[in-house]
Amino acid sequence: MTDQAAFSLRGRNPDVLTCIANLSNDEVFTPPEFANRMLDTLAEAWAANHKGANLWADKTVKFLDPCTKSGVFLREITSRLTKGLEKQIPDLEKRVDHILTNQVFGIGITQITSMLARRSVYCSKHATGKHSIAKTFTGDDGNIWFKRIKHTWDGERCKFCGAGKSVFDRAKGLETHAYTFIHTDNIKTRLAKIFGGNMQFDVIIGNPPYQLASDGGTRDGPIYQHFIEQAKMLQPRFLTMVIPSRWMASGLGLSEFRQTMLGDTRIRELVDYPAANDVFPGVEVKAGVCYFLWDATHDGDCKVTTIRGDEVEGPIQRNLGEYDVFVRDARAVAILQ
Repeated sequence: MTDQAAFSLRGRNPDVLTCIANLSNDEVFTPPEFANRMLDTLAEAWAANHKGANLWADKTVKFLDPCTKSGVFLREITSRLTKGLEKQIPDLEKRVDHILTNQVFGIGITQITSMLARRSVYCSKHATGKHSIAKTFTGDDGNIWFKRIKHTWDGERCKFCGAGKSVFDRAKGLETHAYTFIHTDNIKTRLAKIFGGNMQFDVIIGNPPYQLASDGGTRDGPIYQHFIEQAKMLQPRFLTMVIPSRWMASGLGLSEFRQTMLGDTRIRELVDYPAANDVFPGVEVKAGVCYFLWDATHDGDCKVTTIRGDEVEGPIQRNLGEYDVFVRDARAVAILQ
């Protein structure tokens, strides 16, 4: 077996990440094919902003998945960088080690998903394990970090995520679902402690947890908006996430978030799937899902694409802030006007 074949991150039959079951409807694994669609959108925007430059041939770009589960985004990014940097770093082992130690970073949402992500990216649940393809890490986490933390209770709710104390004040050893990325007043300081130094990420990408279980109410509370807000605080060049589409017109406690999103002229692209099954087979997410690409240098209308099965509408240039909700069907906009 050649070194290249041994390192192959894709092309296995079957890809294990297409076979694993979702944790729940709240924490859904991203299919590799869909992750690559998001990466293609990102790469096109990068090229447009950098005179046609290939994102995957830049050895200085740093990527962060702040809510990694299966590790699919980091794995696919690593695979693309491994090909793109071949001329700059000809030695395969050195190239891979450079990518894994300097360019791809993740924060696990649970203990088990952090190990799964390391297995996907490093080929070992420990970055320093004997089967790890990263050779210079000194700690088992590598750059995919996880530590169980507790909620910060303000009365009966967490002041950061709104989780109910009666549900999530759990016994030692159980998952608290107090996600590290959103449980802090200063995300830059938090990441400096986790990864060391003053980390500046060029690209933040992920599929955040969607909601938290209710503590007696009739509806679970959304949580994905907190990940987006925190990510923007890090001032990346690009931010792209897949989230439920309910924010566009409804959603418990999402009015302020909706107005912020609709008024943010840095949202360059929005791809909407009214039927979540088109993205996550077998998973019900009411009102569907979408992914967006936020570009720090963009200031203007958003390119909107709607996909229903094999039917593709768009892309169409839209002013997201034209109304106080987002009218998903572009044909209806003409009627409203």
